Amino acid sequence: MYHSPIHIKNLCLSFSHKICFEDFSATIEYGSRIAIIGRNGSGKSTLLKILRRNFEPHGGSITIPENTVIGYVPQIVEDFETLSGGQRLNKSLTQALSVGPNILLLDEPTNHLDIPNRQSLMRMLRSYAGTLIVVSHDVELLRSCIDTLWHIDGGKINVSTGNYDDYMENIRVRRLAIEVELARLERQKDDIHLALMKEQRRAAKSRAHGKKMVERRRWLPAVAHDKANSAEKVAGKKNVAIENKKRELNEQLSALRLPEVIVPTFFLTTSGCGNYTILSIGDGTVGYADGPPLLTHINLSLQSRDRVAILGRNGSGKSTLVRAILGSVDVVKSGDWKVPKGENIGYLDQHYNTLRLDSSPFESICEIVPTWPQTEVRKHLATFLFRKNEEVNCPVNQLSGGEKARLTLAQIAAKTPQLLILDEIGNNLDLETRQHVIQVLKDFPGAMILISHDADFLEQVEVCGCYTINDSSIGYECLLR
Repeated sequence: MYHSPIHIKNLCLSFSHKICFEDFSATIEYGSRIAIIGRNGSGKSTLLKILRRNFEPHGGSITIPENTVIGYVPQIVEDFETLSGGQRLNKSLTQALSVGPNILLLDEPTNHLDIPNRQSLMRMLRSYAGTLIVVSHDVELLRSCIDTLWHIDGGKINVSTGNYDDYMENIRVRRLAIEVELARLERQKDDIHLALMKEQRRAAKSRAHGKKMVERRRWLPAVAHDKANSAEKVAGKKNVAIENKKRELNEQLSALRLPEVIVPTFFLTTSGCGNYTILSIGDGTVGYADGPPLLTHINLSLQSRDRVAILGRNGSGKSTLVRAILGSVDVVKSGDWKVPKGENIGYLDQHYNTLRLDSSPFESICEIVPTWPQTEVRKHLATFLFRKNEEVNCPVNQLSGGEKARLTLAQIAAKTPQLLILDEIGNNLDLETRQHVIQVLKDFPGAMILISHDADFLEQVEVCGCYTINDSSIGYECLLR
């Protein structure tokens, strides 16, 4: 069903610790296909909430016609607790489509999806006839399902038509042009410096000549001084003009904010990692008390420096296996299980349930290492990009998904474990943070178990093998060649 245009005028969004964007105006026509991109915490999810009238902006107005029917899927689906992340997403998407929406708002919809479900979602989005507005860091989605980008960055929203590759190419060309101009100015400044050196040598001769002319009373002293210093004055004016131009160009360069320009710094280290078996399961089963086993004949072995992936379709039992390793009381298991003690396991839950919502990042680290002085806690949080007082003391329930992921990593790093278990860590991370997290994991010297449907992510962190779940059983494949 057609909807009338949505009008956005001078929209502003800010919080106590940051300004997300100001004075944003746009018109959303029926059939638009918009992606909202930007760094974690820039306000993308909140902008979706404003569009569905669940959040009041801090300035400006948004006019949504009465004939709009909105379907919405949040970034983290709280309902359907017994289901996997991918199953929750599918259930929530089915509910959103059941109202017959002419506007579909999706927040990171490819999170948690296995490969078949991911392909199915892409086909559905490409064929959807209504207005699509999606928050996503998924490059494939941005390339194939979008024709307009809203990039929240630097306190404003930049609008660009075309897909993600078009946008990044445009930024690359603009950046290259500015860098070429900066290089030209630098050469010009060098030329002026050489010319000035020559003029200074001439001026020295001129001053000597002027002194003689003054002594002979043929020039007044002021005339001699002006002649000697005229070259320096001209060169100085040229240098000032060049510095002003360079400052202007550097401001333009900074405004482009390419993802690869700014790289966050994380550190994860561990000690005492010898070469020994850290985890083993022999002929194991896992399930729940009210049903048959989800997985049987589990045979899994992990050395202290291994990193393996657990693969399988949504609902196949991947997260249940992880909960069994973690010793969750709601999971029933049998067989021969040898696992590290709880304090020797670091866990990143795909819904960030390990975080206490009523605490702050500062308090979250203090709880892990209460002996650390405040300066050490602040230094550690700064490593994970929590630097300002407002960021350090912000309630966890106000953090974005990517910020929660970073805080969970900060907790893990504060008391580094022998075994790291990561459940869909790539979800919710912006593009630049994702790349550095990959480097962090590559450098981590302990053992690692990853649940992920992102083949590129697994390849870059150099997993040595994968356990694939098929029809309640697990098979192992070595990926080292």
